[in-house]
Amino acid sequence: MVATAGRGRLIVALVCGAVLTLTGCESSTDSATPTETSESSSLAANVPAGFDPCTDISQSVLDSEGLEQKIPDSSDLSSGVKRQGCMWVQTDGYAASIVTTNVTLDMVRGKNFPEATEFTIGSRRALSTRQLEAHAEESCYVNVEMTGGSLEFGLTNSSSNRKTGHLNTCDLARTLAENVAPTIPVGA
Repeated sequence: MVATAGRGRLIVALVCGAVLTLTGCESSTDSATPTETSESSSLAANVPAGFDPCTDISQSVLDSEGLEQKIPDSSDLSSGVKRQGCMWVQTDGYAASIVTTNVTLDMVRGKNFPEATEFTIGSRRALSTRQLEAHAEESCYVNVEMTGGSLEFGLTNSSSNRKTGHLNTCDLARTLAENVAPTIPVGA
């Protein structure tokens, strides 16, 4: 029961983090209020087409990462940000949200998040960032470029996780992105 409760907290933290990040929320306390940005006008109308994280990530990749318990993770926010995908958890390890979003790498870069690191996966640009101040070491996001947005990997990795708590969350997110991104079809 304790492991299940811990997993539930990880999922809630991951969802909250993803929503706060994508809406451009600011927080002076524990409550967050969305702020409109000029970026919302340059958002594509929909998430990138051609790759569905819920069905197009191979079972062998999920198995290699120990990811299970797929949960839908999609939203259309009033700011125009759209997200479509799923979340998974690793028993005694990290939780991951993998979504297509109409948020581009340039938009993420423009937020000036801490520890922004650019790299490439195959021919696609990618960017990892620490976006949650309250849990900076326990969360990391990697956005991989797609036409009209990106494929976003949001990981939450509590230091109390027996399997992965001692590992760098951005290293885990990058490894997951490197395993999944090559399966994105050319042109997507």
